[in-house]
Amino acid sequence: MVGEALAVAEAGLAAGEQPIGAVVALGDDIIGRAYTQEKALGRRLVHADLLAMIEADEKVGFGRRPHPLRLAVTLEPCVMCLGAAMALGVREVYYALESPSDGGAEIAAGWRQSPDAPWFAAPVMVGGVRREESRELFRRYCAAAPDSPMRRWAATLIADPNPSVPG
Repeated sequence: MVGEALAVAEAGLAAGEQPIGAVVALGDDIIGRAYTQEKALGRRLVHADLLAMIEADEKVGFGRRPHPLRLAVTLEPCVMCLGAAMALGVREVYYALESPSDGGAEIAAGWRQSPDAPWFAAPVMVGGVRREESRELFRRYCAAAPDSPMRRWAATLIADPNPSVPG
């Protein structure tokens, strides 16, 4: 699934967007796919994972689902997208690259489900799936994008996570 998200992210990069792609699966069927469209739409709440989940929600609505929903994204979902995944009933999230400044995996790990709302549960989060491929997309984005706050933020994602410490 993350491979599908990487392909969507590649399309987003080709369109001049950040290389964030997402897909939603119901069983073996992809029922939502999108890349972030902040530049094209001039809005902030158009994250890849949110757009893919909206597309999936339009297809499944409140109907019975024969399989749990799964989300794959090239970047760890932010807190907003984590909340949307919980509201939609996504049970598993697979992501490539960690997003230390706004990622929701830590929140999901500590989520305490309420017995009054059993449907509102944190998904299982699996990170690091094809991490280097996602990091390479962000390298290409940073090399081509003009200087901006978003490019500077993206540059933090490609920094060496284990820099050598001078001895």
